[in-house]
Amino acid sequence: MYKLFYYPRNASWAPHLILKELGVEFELVLVDRRSEAQKAAEYLELNPTGRIPTLVDGGSALFESAAIALYLCEKHPEAELLPQANSTERALCYQWLFYLTSTLQPELMIYFYPEKHTTNNNSTPSIVEAQEQRITDMYGILNDQIGDREYLVGNKISICDYFLFMLCHWGSGFKTPPIAFPNLARCLRNLASKEAFQAVCTTEGTKLDIYK
Repeated sequence: MYKLFYYPRNASWAPHLILKELGVEFELVLVDRRSEAQKAAEYLELNPTGRIPTLVDGGSALFESAAIALYLCEKHPEAELLPQANSTERALCYQWLFYLTSTLQPELMIYFYPEKHTTNNNSTPSIVEAQEQRITDMYGILNDQIGDREYLVGNKISICDYFLFMLCHWGSGFKTPPIAFPNLARCLRNLASKEAFQAVCTTEGTKLDIYK
């Protein structure tokens, strides 16, 4: 049985959604960031980066959200959360997955933790303001990519959509939030209506009222 070390609405959110979607047995283990449990020696033995999430499968531990998600999707191909191998859709899926996790997500981290990116505390408001504009522009790119489709890649849900939902929800407090973009809003509302998303959000204490 899988064991996911998580914290609500953290980067573990997407892997949690995927585990629920797959319908496999898994155990959730809370890593309480409020007490910096991710820095505890026992956790560092599993994940030396001291970050969340970590997935344990048998005797193996895996970290990095995208790596965990890809591992799960490849191990359960029957769920078809990855397009067919060697197809154009598979290539596009990888492209947008890495855009989400290697471009958008790091920009969000700077927005939420500006103090880690400057030695001048007086500059943090300017960093936050600049980051919000940069990220809002990225949401616009994603809105254009979705177009008139229901999902980010192709005509069915894929691994990308779980990360899309997570990273868009993180920006829900922006002056121009993701749901202000029509295509993105349609996609997010569709995802929020799905059983797996609702179940995971209930477990993690996340309200979905903004998507109604």
